[in-house]
Amino acid sequence: MQSATGVPTKFCFACGNEIDSRAEICPKCGVRQPVSTIAGPFGANTPSGKNRIGAALFAIFLGGLGIHKFYLGRVGWGILYLVFCWTFIPSLVGLIEGIIYLVSSDADFAKKYG
Repeated sequence: MQSATGVPTKFCFACGNEIDSRAEICPKCGVRQPVSTIAGPFGANTPSGKNRIGAALFAIFLGGLGIHKFYLGRVGWGILYLVFCWTFIPSLVGLIEGIIYLVSSDADFAKKYG
């Protein structure tokens, strides 16, 4: 990512604030940043290591079982999806969530799930 001034940016590991990609310590919260925040083959990862494309694929193909919710750390929602998987409602909701993940930006995804 780049800011309006053209400087590459990343999100803080702890607070999610957008900072200079070369920063070792977040100026907002003072937490030291991990050494390597390289984007994976499917786009940028959030500070917690979650990937927007990966979450979208899980939601589209395995959304009925709530796998995408487990992947994103929402265990309670994942269990709820598992309990109601026989109704196929979680499959429909998972498909819609997968599409939402695909059309959202990396920055929005990182703010919500990072």
